[in-house]
Amino acid sequence: MNNPRPVYLLAGGRGSDNKTVFSEVFKEIGRPDPVIAYVGAANNDDRQFFKFMGDEIRKAGRCLLTHALTASKKADMAKAREILSSADAVFMSGGDVDAGMKIVEAKGLHRLLYELYQDGRVFFGASAGSIMLSREWVRWNDPDDDSTAEIFPCLNIAPVLCDTHAEDDDWVELKAAIKLKEDKSIGYGIPSGACLKVYPGGETVALGGRIERYARDGHRIIRSDDLSPG
Repeated sequence: MNNPRPVYLLAGGRGSDNKTVFSEVFKEIGRPDPVIAYVGAANNDDRQFFKFMGDEIRKAGRCLLTHALTASKKADMAKAREILSSADAVFMSGGDVDAGMKIVEAKGLHRLLYELYQDGRVFFGASAGSIMLSREWVRWNDPDDDSTAEIFPCLNIAPVLCDTHAEDDDWVELKAAIKLKEDKSIGYGIPSGACLKVYPGGETVALGGRIERYARDGHRIIRSDDLSPG
């Protein structure tokens, strides 16, 4: 183990200004013109996602952002692994958590990403990418039947359970996930524009806005104390 670094889980979402948080990520990387590997598995390597997020990241500082293509059946995985392994930081883009994790697993990237984290590379994500970096998430085998909800593992690079920019839905999916966990489990709701900074030991800090926290208390999900920036 070689000094793993904090992980930055951005919510993104409509109208978000991520420059301040991305600036914190650049400080964490700690070198000029860093090389950042972009993983778009959650959005099927969508080019518009890549352009938009690249423009957002570059507002915070100069960098070389390289797309590690993974979603296509014809993706050159040797090249993707080379891009990831040679990067100073790895960014996980948004989209669909379940679809993104299925690609990561199918392409055998789970272990490599975790090893890079342990080796001290800076990881950050936005929206579904942030959830992929966390411990686990929830899916429904039948969207119309709540009894079919189940937890599935994510990358567990950030040892938390979280959701992003779902404040308008009152964190329905996050609360469903917490209900499937053991008593006293905690989940973090990261509103649009905010970021949860997660240290290797699990300590959490709010950046860019207040983070909502929920906990399982028996059969209930209760609002816990929020995390406030500063």
